Amino acid sequence: MTTAMEIARVPQASTRRQPPAVPGLWLPVYTLALRELTRFFRQRTRIVGALGQPIIFWVLFGAGLHGSFRGPAEMSYQEYFFPGVAAMILMFTAIYSTISIIEDRREGFLQGVLVAPIPRVSLVLGKVIGGTILAVFQALVFLTVGPALTWIGLSPELHSGLTWQNAPALIGFLALVGFSLTALGYLIAWPMDSTHGFHALMSVFLMPMWLLSGSFFPAGESGWLSWVIRLNPLTYGVAGLRRIMTTNPAAVESLPSWWLCLTVTTGAAVCYVGLAVWMTSRRSAHNAR
Repeated sequence: MTTAMEIARVPQASTRRQPPAVPGLWLPVYTLALRELTRFFRQRTRIVGALGQPIIFWVLFGAGLHGSFRGPAEMSYQEYFFPGVAAMILMFTAIYSTISIIEDRREGFLQGVLVAPIPRVSLVLGKVIGGTILAVFQALVFLTVGPALTWIGLSPELHSGLTWQNAPALIGFLALVGFSLTALGYLIAWPMDSTHGFHALMSVFLMPMWLLSGSFFPAGESGWLSWVIRLNPLTYGVAGLRRIMTTNPAAVESLPSWWLCLTVTTGAAVCYVGLAVWMTSRRSAHNAR
């Protein structure tokens, strides 16, 4: 028979419930990024939309302006526009991937993540890294398919693009620009409740940001417009891509230096992520809706 004295000797700690293990920083990042990738590849129309429109723009504008445009070092318009279209794909894919924040809030998934015992930086990095991977993947598909269009006569011969020599630098810089743009999309999508408002803001803010980055036309000496282009952070991302992809040094000698492009793009990415973490960490009734 068990006596009261023997019961008292049983360690009390063994009967206590252990607190649940708190996940580290990178497990939530991996889980959220994988969720973004899975959602994307289940929606094949997003792949067609993100690649189809930029390729059509490149072919049509290149064909229409081929005879009237002469860029630096006698560069054709399609060759000049090629890095700009890569930046366009990065922007469209990165920005549109953050629309999932609005959808997750409406469906209740985001509220579940916010009450989970994970660092807020994990939520931000998971969303941003997932969007960055998608953006870089689609940009690389275009950079691979684009030169193939020259073989079937849809574009003139390209002297720039993705090669075995510039592949590591190009992929790394694409990832940096994509990371910066996805973090910017996170900042825009976080306070919004409607995808309609997101699309409206993209039309009046993000599209002009791309147009005024030197993607569509060179800055030149166009007065106040040239200053707007120089103050645009995306200008340095496009200039960096142009420097990596262009084989003719004379065609890029008027662009910002490589180190300036790298510094500005990295600084913009750090600022966007810092603001995103701060915004996500704030206690707000908006996050409970």
